[in-house]
Amino acid sequence: MTRWRSALAALSAGTLAVAALLIAPTQAHAAPSDAELAYRWAPVHYQDTSDAYPTADYLAPVDYDGDWVANNNWNNLDASASRLTGTVYYSVAETSTHWYVTYAFFHPRDWKDYPLNLFSHENDMEGQLEVVRKDGSEFGTLQAVVSLAHDNFYSYVAPGSPLTDGGENIDGTLVMQTVDGAAHPTSFQEARGHGAYAWDGAADPQAAAFDGGDGVVYTPSRGAGSVPSGGNDRGATYGLVDLTASGGLWARRNNTETYASYGTFRGDDGQDNRAHAPWAWDDSNDGSELQAGVIATDPALLVSKYFGNTGDLSRTYLRNPFQG
Repeated sequence: MTRWRSALAALSAGTLAVAALLIAPTQAHAAPSDAELAYRWAPVHYQDTSDAYPTADYLAPVDYDGDWVANNNWNNLDASASRLTGTVYYSVAETSTHWYVTYAFFHPRDWKDYPLNLFSHENDMEGQLEVVRKDGSEFGTLQAVVSLAHDNFYSYVAPGSPLTDGGENIDGTLVMQTVDGAAHPTSFQEARGHGAYAWDGAADPQAAAFDGGDGVVYTPSRGAGSVPSGGNDRGATYGLVDLTASGGLWARRNNTETYASYGTFRGDDGQDNRAHAPWAWDDSNDGSELQAGVIATDPALLVSKYFGNTGDLSRTYLRNPFQG
């Protein structure tokens, strides 16, 4: 009898366990870390290069030369060319409806008219904001990109995005490319001046139609990036660095060896102090309501103004590293 009672108890416990599994609610995905989110949506980056001076067009960390002194980056470029490790900076802001991921591309020189350098300047940082709608999946759905090219923002939508023209016109549809089995947006930067746009050429890096035929194709890496083998390297990689990490670019925002003023890198070759960090990026003609830096400091506001059909877009941040 004792054995029957034990068997019945075990059967009842097993039945209850199965029933609990059947009626248990579906668990939501755990929120990804900022690093995971940044890697998931990191662009495949097409960097045009000049035959005359391709190393000046490589992606690099701001401290590529071993220090944070920004006004020696121009002069140290040749001696430190082997340290131009592919690097892209990122930051993440979050509301209840969206993640906003900023990517920033740094070059030690903007060299539009070298060797005269009347319009060139030391340091250059341009990039893009990615708008990711939370949809219950682990990483959400990419809806749009806003890129910076020479004091102008350009708006792009992902394939299938519901967003429409708003206060600004949409400039195109993103070309997506598969990395690690997932679709990533593609981005492009000019040689010399490094204006950032969406890539509008072939999605196949072997068929990339760069001006003059030469260019570097950077794929995101979970680790450190690589130094391109030359100005026509189609297999380079870049690593991701958090803009807001301890000791990083945002933490140093008041450091005068790196910045001449808030969000403006110190530089004394060509035009002085002309390069800007994301919290000072600006579109020169999108209205007084959208102040310099809003693309990073209040991206939900920018998206609400730039696009139509945004749905239940929340303007309240759960977290924003550039606020508070």
